Amino acid sequence: MTIRVALEHRTTYTFDRPVKVFPHTVRLRPAPHTRTPIQAYSLKVSPRGHFLNWQQDAFGNYLARLVFPERVSELDITVGVVADMTVINPFDFFVEDYAQTYPFSYPDGLRAELDPYLVPVDEGDAGSGPGPVVRQWLADNRPADGQGIVDFLVALNQAVNRDIGYTVRFEVGVQAPDETLTKRLGSCRDSAWLLVSTLRQLGLAARFVSGYLVQLTSDVEAIDGPDGPAQDFTDLHAWAEVYVPGAGWVGLDATSGLLCGEGHIPLSATPHPSSAAPITGATEVCDVEFSYSNTVTRVHEDARVTKPYSPEHWEQVDALGSYVDGLLEREDVRLTMGGEPTFVAAGDTSADEWESSADGPQKRERARELARRLRERWAPNGLVHHGQGKWYPGEPLPRWQIQLSWRADGQPLWRDQSLLDDPWGDPRDVDAASSEQVAKCIASRLGIDDDFVQPAYEDVLNDIWSEARRPAGEARPADDLDPTDRDLDRPDVRARKIDELDARAGEPRGWVLPIFRDSESEGWGTARWRTRRRYLFLTAGTSPMGLRLPLDSVAWGEAPQEPELSTFAERGELPAPDELGTAVRPAAVRDIADAPRTALTVEERDGHVFVFLPPVEQLDAALELVAAVEGAAAEAGVPVVLEGYPLPGDPRVRSLSVTPDPGVIEVNVQPTATWADLRELTTTLFEDARQTRLATEKFDVDGTHTGTGGGNHITLGGPTPADSPLLRRPDLLRSMLTYWQHHPALSYVFSGRFIGPTSQSPRVDEGRHETLYELETAFAELDRVTGSSEAELRSQIEQDKRFDEPFEERRARQRTSQLWLTDRLLRHLLTDITGNTHRAEFCIDKLYSPDTERGRLGLLELRGFEMPPHAQMSLVQALLVRSLVARFWDEPYAAPLVRWGSRLHDRFLLPAFAAADLRDVVADTNRWLATTGPNAPQLDEAWFEPFLEFRFPRLGETDVAGVHLELRQAVEPWHVLGEEISQSGTSRYVDSSVEKVQVAASGLVEGRHVVTCNGVPVPMVPVGGTGWGTGISTGSGAAAFVGGVRFRAWAPPSALHPTIGVHSPLTFDVVDLWSRRSLGGFTYHVVHPGGRSYDDYPVNAAAAETRRGSRFEAIGHSLGEVDSSHWPVSGVGFGSAATEYPTTLDLRRHLPGDR
Repeated sequence: MTIRVALEHRTTYTFDRPVKVFPHTVRLRPAPHTRTPIQAYSLKVSPRGHFLNWQQDAFGNYLARLVFPERVSELDITVGVVADMTVINPFDFFVEDYAQTYPFSYPDGLRAELDPYLVPVDEGDAGSGPGPVVRQWLADNRPADGQGIVDFLVALNQAVNRDIGYTVRFEVGVQAPDETLTKRLGSCRDSAWLLVSTLRQLGLAARFVSGYLVQLTSDVEAIDGPDGPAQDFTDLHAWAEVYVPGAGWVGLDATSGLLCGEGHIPLSATPHPSSAAPITGATEVCDVEFSYSNTVTRVHEDARVTKPYSPEHWEQVDALGSYVDGLLEREDVRLTMGGEPTFVAAGDTSADEWESSADGPQKRERARELARRLRERWAPNGLVHHGQGKWYPGEPLPRWQIQLSWRADGQPLWRDQSLLDDPWGDPRDVDAASSEQVAKCIASRLGIDDDFVQPAYEDVLNDIWSEARRPAGEARPADDLDPTDRDLDRPDVRARKIDELDARAGEPRGWVLPIFRDSESEGWGTARWRTRRRYLFLTAGTSPMGLRLPLDSVAWGEAPQEPELSTFAERGELPAPDELGTAVRPAAVRDIADAPRTALTVEERDGHVFVFLPPVEQLDAALELVAAVEGAAAEAGVPVVLEGYPLPGDPRVRSLSVTPDPGVIEVNVQPTATWADLRELTTTLFEDARQTRLATEKFDVDGTHTGTGGGNHITLGGPTPADSPLLRRPDLLRSMLTYWQHHPALSYVFSGRFIGPTSQSPRVDEGRHETLYELETAFAELDRVTGSSEAELRSQIEQDKRFDEPFEERRARQRTSQLWLTDRLLRHLLTDITGNTHRAEFCIDKLYSPDTERGRLGLLELRGFEMPPHAQMSLVQALLVRSLVARFWDEPYAAPLVRWGSRLHDRFLLPAFAAADLRDVVADTNRWLATTGPNAPQLDEAWFEPFLEFRFPRLGETDVAGVHLELRQAVEPWHVLGEEISQSGTSRYVDSSVEKVQVAASGLVEGRHVVTCNGVPVPMVPVGGTGWGTGISTGSGAAAFVGGVRFRAWAPPSALHPTIGVHSPLTFDVVDLWSRRSLGGFTYHVVHPGGRSYDDYPVNAAAAETRRGSRFEAIGHSLGEVDSSHWPVSGVGFGSAATEYPTTLDLRRHLPGDR
């Protein structure tokens, strides 16, 4: 994701008359040792007629010697540099063993070579040595001996930066170190020369460097720490370099206190500043006016996730979003969109909670802060509910969940936010009496007498049972029973024993208020809970007491069940907040045998009072109960934590939740109906997460840029289930399924790394090939049952003798009269290979489930979308989906399904083919948009380049004998392995050791050039068109060829084919069949080629980019004559290979002897 910049440095001397100019030396060409890639350089000198000779000085720096044979009135020197700001890690170097810690000594031979850089810096006359001030400063600030050389140098560099203030100084020359320290002020060259002096006093070779400093504005403002420059900046600069054995010259910028990176472009590096001056020379005596300028311009920026779109592009995106909104409204689609974005910690993600665990202390803290920000933004008068979320096999308890709810009509749901407590906050001064007071206040506000509020205790029998089961060696429990006592056979004796133990129950755990909505009185009802024992005892455990009620001990038989409220039932307006709980009437008292066994509980736990809400089916009643709880908390003066059952789902209340998932925090956002609402929700959510120090991206140890690892599933539905476009138009789901099946790029470009038949969102044609045949059968049945043809409908109208029913009304009624139809036809086909209906790319679990009303929400979940790293990218992919829904509503899409076979993974997991397929989607959508109205806005292919660049990053590129080569990361499915025994039990791992890359080439000559990888020809397939992923720019006219290479990148303990070794490094060659030799190539390493074994994650995107960049080397072609006798005779290296994967070279099928 390189940014290419153009520097222009202009220096002008204007004389009062034509003067003689003596020879000048210009040191303004990037030095040979610069690490910043220099793409172009220019030196322009005016006036013309001068002579220019390029030289190198004794230290290897480039010098331009200028001679002016004639007098001149003006001397103008302009330098142009085009450079790639490829991130450089200044700490990425090797250090010899003897130099690992300071102090160390240079070997004699090396010391002799470094002698000019070890000469002490004189304070005055030659040979005088360092002055007293700098010697004293070094004595006071010298880093401790015995520490690592890198830490030692960083400490010394920062000490100079700390004590010397920066100023711009136009005087000629460099201040003496003592003068700089005395003033505590200096220019960059003064600080650099001071640092050189201190380094040499410490016995370290150091040199003075002049060069260009380039600083670019950051795409994202820093949350803490400096933001960097407000605008792109460049100027002449100076710094020091120290020689570290093994590493070579290491740049230290004392002005910033940092090591030198890609923004430091050295021009001249010398033992003394006088020989590093940018321009030296003389003229005859005259008056002169001096001026200079330094500018930097960005000439090319790769699509990148930190700044995916320019302001102009984003205006176009926004315009299309509003236009599609108009189309959806015009066609009465009633589409809403929700989602489940996921976030990880910004910075260090090595903790288990950000890798695989669902819970963790930092995750709770970040989720708590994010929920607080979201509440202030969306639910300032809403309800915060701390409940229990999903519970997966193998986890000891359900996961926590923070749910925010607020009324859609804007009325307050919870008035006084100070009465809502934070369960993870500091403990309050509350006790059991506080919970009793709150419980009785709630009862009185619901018309229930205090004596219905019962204390609940921890069961002493559980404690005795646990103690009695301990091994021998301790005293027997005092309450241990004698099994030889025959009186224990009598029920009355056993009851008396239990009663004696119950009498010592201790303090109540909390208070229980049996409560339910009484259907007869249409008010609240209660019942007396009686158990055989003296008190109400909770079941064993550590969960909230509302989950440990002894429901099977309060009555015989099953409790009556309240029927579920249909999600399609009509709902009126909610009562105003002032009307809730104002008319209190006595609650109905029912016999426990006839009453629902639900209860509200109040308990003190960890210094907080928790109110466990019972299940309530009707929202009006739930709001009345919440109002009673708030009133009780206000009356008792005790803030409470709401837990238990959340408010029932209802379109009159909006809600979002913050929950944990393995490695991520998941936010289930409220659905939005318009583009403007979606834009506001997405942009503010991403910003609130960023301010909470949550990120949308991660980096592997090798620097690979990935998403959060969680999803960003898109949920489509309607304002109410009855409004859902997927239920009103069953053909809409058919259109989407067919279109996604025809365009694999929609499945693979926006997905995560784990794809394929065993992933969490497999395509409908992955894994079970017969599914396509069955799916076409289901589509045929859908057409038949809904009666899509006009003739059939008119025939049915005549048979029904309803001639007054218009044709379009009959069509609509026919489509929506069987809401269950789509679910029943597709439920068993939209699954993974195990039959799991949730783990499918198109999940219809909540469309119209046959199981419960909660599954009849008219929702379609698109699970193939991974969390994009930028809010604008999330909006663009949502806009694409919205555009396709609008199109399929207007023009249903029906066509035979494609039997892709092995082509699905062979072609569409390569960047070039995925990009080409996505371009087809864009062009296809634009053709439809053009029919919707004059001057209709269009999708732009460029909008999807950030996705492609993120999904298929460029690993490197080079030119070899007129052939341009580009290497990109491709995608490879991770196969699930068989069950194995692990520390946590039986596990099924995935094999992620096999990777795939794509090599693209342009300029190949058929019959002469062959691209090989590790000596094996790569099947290079021509790609139609140019553009992203082909290795050549749009409109260049060159032919592009691409091929895939599958290889084993590492050797895990358990994997497919354990006898196949690692294929890295990959050596790519352009072989000339005419000369039977390699013309050149490049090498791709899976690990750092210098042997650096990283054991930590990159601290940021810059560090990750350097790790990726270090693995590509534009050198390393194969040597000697190439033996091609075993290669195919005709068309070698061009066109598809005669294998099951014709565009992919699988190195696992080629042993070293096959090359």
